[in-house]
Amino acid sequence: MGGMAAPTKRLLSIEEAQQLVLDRVERLPLESVPVGEAAGRVLGEPGRAAVDLPPFDSSAMDGFAVRAGDTPGRLPVSVRIAAGSPAPRALDPEEAMGIATGGVVPPGADAVIPLEYVVDNDNTIEIADPVPPGANIRPAGGDIRRGEVVVGAGMRLGAPQIAALAAAGLAELQTARRPRAAVLATGSELRAPGERLEPGQIYEANGLLLAAQLESAGAEVERLSSVADDEDAHREALGHGLLADLLVTSGGVSVGPHDLVRTVLAELGVEEVFWGVAVKPGKPISFGTLGHRLVFGLPGNPVSVLVGFELFVRPAVLALQGAAEPLPHFERGRLAGALEPNPVRDELVRARLSSDNEGVLLEPLPGRESHMIARAAAADALVLVRRGTEQLAVGAPVEFLRI
Repeated sequence: MGGMAAPTKRLLSIEEAQQLVLDRVERLPLESVPVGEAAGRVLGEPGRAAVDLPPFDSSAMDGFAVRAGDTPGRLPVSVRIAAGSPAPRALDPEEAMGIATGGVVPPGADAVIPLEYVVDNDNTIEIADPVPPGANIRPAGGDIRRGEVVVGAGMRLGAPQIAALAAAGLAELQTARRPRAAVLATGSELRAPGERLEPGQIYEANGLLLAAQLESAGAEVERLSSVADDEDAHREALGHGLLADLLVTSGGVSVGPHDLVRTVLAELGVEEVFWGVAVKPGKPISFGTLGHRLVFGLPGNPVSVLVGFELFVRPAVLALQGAAEPLPHFERGRLAGALEPNPVRDELVRARLSSDNEGVLLEPLPGRESHMIARAAAADALVLVRRGTEQLAVGAPVEFLRI
């Protein structure tokens, strides 16, 4: 039976709220995806090499395959080996074979000498110095052996992982289905960008912000038309949004007379897990479930949406896909400007990244109010300022999240 949670006696910490979210995530089913279409997906099963990599002893240089014991000396060149065209026979003693980078080192050869270290004269080369065994040869399986794990389960696939899996011979990968997410912005004052604004109206940006963030996390997004502060309109839109794996709303989660989202969600059967986190901006965030579906109610101010998504929604989207490490990755740096902490809530402050010879610097941007989305356009980091009463001075160590 769905329902709204009883009033929270205290605000949850960021970490408590994140754990409550992750405790309720069920990974989506796996599906087979061609390796060339898997970028951005999360690997559901370990990707194991189908072949040794490289599959054969290959030359690391353009040069000549030789027997190390025949150097230094003067050797006839019997064959020229191109990449993809192995020599027709083994290398005999006291001869050399020309070889291109990536060419198969012929049986009998145990070294490759680069072109620039020989004198090549009419299919005879002169080698002035001894060549050590193994020189400039990439041994078969030197990168990875057949059956070994190339990429582990739970890793989100980027360009390096896709390349490695393809090189290791994997044509199909098992990845979680992409989460289907619905986005709904609420508020009678909202108008689409480009429309004429009447007094009291503003342009709707939260839906676009959330759609971009969701897509960057790997979700397929449906943006629902924004709804006015009307119960029937809320009920219809939220009911449609609850068909998705994940519903994210903006606005209407506080305690005002026009804040309808939580009430209507409860009527639709959503079980509220929490409401209110000790974070600035974004305090009145709500989270609930309907079966396996996840429902986030974010405040209406756009910077609250930005922060709430990165702290709570993105981890859920990644966990739905089976990511091994879904929580935000905070890095360490130093403040380039002083900051006053909030005494009762942890705060995420917009900042610009730079660096000096001691590491990363973070310059807090002016304007910390949650409605100041234009100021956020200049930010590329969120500095985590833990609650307290002591000023953080210039040079103070801090944690930050790239955005």
